[in-house]
Amino acid sequence: MGLIRLLFQDPLTFFLVAIPLLYSIIIHELAHGWVAYKMGDPTAKWLGRLTLDPRKHIDPIGTIALFLIGFGWAKPVPVNFSNLRDERKGLIFVSSAGIVANIILAFLSLLLLRVVQPAPGTPVFLLFYYAAQINIMLAAFNLIPIPPLDGSKVLMGFTSRRFQYSLMRLEPYGMFIILGLLFLGILNPIIAFFRWIIWSMIGLLLG
Repeated sequence: MGLIRLLFQDPLTFFLVAIPLLYSIIIHELAHGWVAYKMGDPTAKWLGRLTLDPRKHIDPIGTIALFLIGFGWAKPVPVNFSNLRDERKGLIFVSSAGIVANIILAFLSLLLLRVVQPAPGTPVFLLFYYAAQINIMLAAFNLIPIPPLDGSKVLMGFTSRRFQYSLMRLEPYGMFIILGLLFLGILNPIIAFFRWIIWSMIGLLLG
């Protein structure tokens, strides 16, 4: 369901979903740029993208899509991998940074639910609950190894130059492929599997 429908049906839930979703996407992109900066590429810093300011990250088309169909995106943080001190390690660490950031946010949300113990159904409970669900979904979705998703770039870091080139050639069409596979339901079991792995990891950490 698109967020625009939720806004009219349940305004409170809209804000409890929209705010965590917005900042989860922003922090995901910020993590890419921050790790790239630490590994030698200042591109994101030079362009003012190492910030939580939504104006620096919002993609107009991605935002409209999010409101209309419930699926959207932010502007990717630019990374020049040739600037990194170790390009192969950089490809893995920078690409996985957003996924790791989302998993950490999900863990913190569930930890706060346990510590604060708000009554179920209250705004505080729903805020933490939705934040955890959103971040687990973002992490699971980005683990899919289809360009331009992060999982494909993490995979590139472990593969040959020839395979990397093949994936890069696929990138201009990747989002159309992903949308098609989502529409057909083919990606659902893969996303569910990644969600299960992430939930299991967080469950072990929370005991």
